[in-house]
Amino acid sequence: MQNNDAREAYNARANDIARLIDVLQMELDKHDTFTPSWGKVGDLGKVRSDLIDLVAFMSNVDRENIEAFLAE
Repeated sequence: MQNNDAREAYNARANDIARLIDVLQMELDKHDTFTPSWGKVGDLGKVRSDLIDLVAFMSNVDRENIEAFLAE
């Protein structure tokens, strides 16, 4: 029974994450409709940094390795 509870919780959280990624893409699309400015560049820098941290956490890879991957 505990395994089913864990599976249900895992699936619910994975679904929430997928939905949040969809919302993030919608917000990114909206963000792009504004006239480019350094403030908007800064916004994306913050989001990029946070996403690097998330990917590093999920993949158990150092942030530096992810930044090197992005630089390729």
